[in-house]
Amino acid sequence: MTLRGKIASVALSDTGKVREHNEDMISAEADIGLFVLADGMGGYNAGEVASGIAVKTIVNLVRDAVARENLSARDPETGLSRRSIVLRDAIHRANKIIYHTSRTQPQCEGMGTTVVACLFHDNKISIAHVGDSRLYRLRENRFEQLTLDHSLLQELVDRGFYSQQEAQRATNKNYVTRALGVEQNVDVEINEDAVQKSDYYVLCSDGLSDMIEDEDIHLTISTFSANLETVAKQLIQLSNDNGGRDNISVVMAHITEPFPAQRRIFDKILGWFG
Repeated sequence: MTLRGKIASVALSDTGKVREHNEDMISAEADIGLFVLADGMGGYNAGEVASGIAVKTIVNLVRDAVARENLSARDPETGLSRRSIVLRDAIHRANKIIYHTSRTQPQCEGMGTTVVACLFHDNKISIAHVGDSRLYRLRENRFEQLTLDHSLLQELVDRGFYSQQEAQRATNKNYVTRALGVEQNVDVEINEDAVQKSDYYVLCSDGLSDMIEDEDIHLTISTFSANLETVAKQLIQLSNDNGGRDNISVVMAHITEPFPAQRRIFDKILGWFG
């Protein structure tokens, strides 16, 4: 089932004011409901290689799975939907490729990348992330972060050393505790949630979230909500106005119509007696 016409989207990336080149990589595959953002790190151009491998691998594997499989089913062992498992497995595969490349190509030694990705299906969203790239949601004027950073700072917040407000003003934000390509295996955090018409979803690199407070992201979306591209451009401009110390990437999805999965008649009949 194509989601064309159900989700409006935009994906923009900017080098920022300090970095010489852009190591972020983004993709918006609205027809299959897949949105991916990766923030690379390590070595000249190597971060760019890592983020590129991550996004290309995830998009290719998920697109192939969507074409072949019924992603409405749930895995009996984990309770996760097939779409969540496909997304998780694609990120695991990307991790293995980046890890192998960093150890076999001298120019790529030490590279890695964070990643945040979401996959929409059947009026639901699967969210997968590793590192401190984030996903936010705006629903009925409530703006909230749906991912928790895999970072030293977030661990200190969890342990009560910082409040969330203090954390936003902290200077040591960028010590991530998980990233793709660092170890042979990686722990991918997966969440699932229901989707409502008119929801806005924002994926961003820390080049945005470090430069702009959540309240300003919320205000920008609310102010320019009629045009997603304007929202994304304004967010990048605000980040640059505040210093632009890192690459800045924004991927946005706006739910314009519901997208329930098409049920086969056999499934419907079973549902009547379930």
